[in-house]
Amino acid sequence: MSIFVDEIKINVKAGRGGNGKVAYRREPYVAFGGPNGGNGGDGGSIFFIGDEGMNTLTDFRYNRHLKALNGEHGKTKGMYGKNAANTYMKVPLGTIVTHLDGRIIGEITHHDEALLIAKGGKGGRGNMAFATNKNKAPDFAELGDLGEEFDIKLELKVLADVGLLGYPSVGKSTLLSVISNAKPKIAEYEFTTLSPNLGMVNYYEDSFVVADLPGLIENAHLGVGLGLAFLKHIERCRILLHVVSLEREDPYLDYLTINKELISYDEDLINKPQIIVVNKTDLDPNQKKLNEFIKKLKKDEVYPISAVTKDGLKPLLNKINETLKTIPKDDKTVVYHYEKDEKTDFIIKKGDDGVIELSGDKLFTLFNRTDFNNETAVRRFARQLRSLGIDEALINSGVKSGDTVRIFSYEFEYIE
Repeated sequence: MSIFVDEIKINVKAGRGGNGKVAYRREPYVAFGGPNGGNGGDGGSIFFIGDEGMNTLTDFRYNRHLKALNGEHGKTKGMYGKNAANTYMKVPLGTIVTHLDGRIIGEITHHDEALLIAKGGKGGRGNMAFATNKNKAPDFAELGDLGEEFDIKLELKVLADVGLLGYPSVGKSTLLSVISNAKPKIAEYEFTTLSPNLGMVNYYEDSFVVADLPGLIENAHLGVGLGLAFLKHIERCRILLHVVSLEREDPYLDYLTINKELISYDEDLINKPQIIVVNKTDLDPNQKKLNEFIKKLKKDEVYPISAVTKDGLKPLLNKINETLKTIPKDDKTVVYHYEKDEKTDFIIKKGDDGVIELSGDKLFTLFNRTDFNNETAVRRFARQLRSLGIDEALINSGVKSGDTVRIFSYEFEYIE
């Protein structure tokens, strides 16, 4: 039995850019060949792709770490390393992706819509890129940038035009099976439906999606039964089909209880258009129970049906189709672009151990591009620190000769 998963936390790690290459031309009769080390390729990014055929996040249950490939290192003869292939993961429509602190990355609402989750690192430049008139043979290259890595939360809220609402075993699954292409599990016991089932209904020239949501019971909004886990999926439905069964002892009380649960969860849900469907009329040949329900309800528009015999389905489908036409569907294509957060150049603070600590976004990028095994690259990094204004800032912060300064994992002794 497949497990329905509509909320999960995972780690994503985009690929690192490939390192630039330090190389020189080696040709016959060329005594001093110039630099020809190529740039590294970009690391792979991670994308989520909308798939209308999915309705659960179960695929992530055993795949909590998504990792993209690293870019290829630069090569000799000025050849660039290959960019790494991006990693694409399919998700159901209605998936909302957020950082753990609540910042929204984006939402997938359309089939084949791509959402960039984590951006791959840029490839490092080879020594050929640093050749100048003053330095015609640079002996250093950049390392590739790190890819983005962080934890995210995925939350699924099912996207459907129509949501089937009602107590367990009122016939919602049977109704879905006879009006759509869905094949839900049907049995004579409560909570047969353990996950939302989606079905496409083709009605003449129109079509719409119907979701059979697991049955609600009293106090579902407090976590009783399965209701709490699926009440949020009702939020996305454009209209609700409130199904009651004449097989139940008091269909009217069921109707009131379900609406009370909607209000308790979210007061706005009660304002969604509801079409009231009375199912299993084949069990009430004299219509005594049906008439009693309509009398208590004090509403003219009630749709009696029998999902088993298919009686009354045409007027119901017509009502659903006409109601949907009065509620505009949001067909706007949402395009999400990767937007960089505001970056800080550097931050200076004194650690508990008395060490002066330097951090910051710009500094982090420069630090990770530097090959600290290469003396020329280290001297270049020192010049970059001065250009950022770090030397002056250290003096203003009261640093003294002999103090230890830590830049991430690199420590050095400050000398005036």
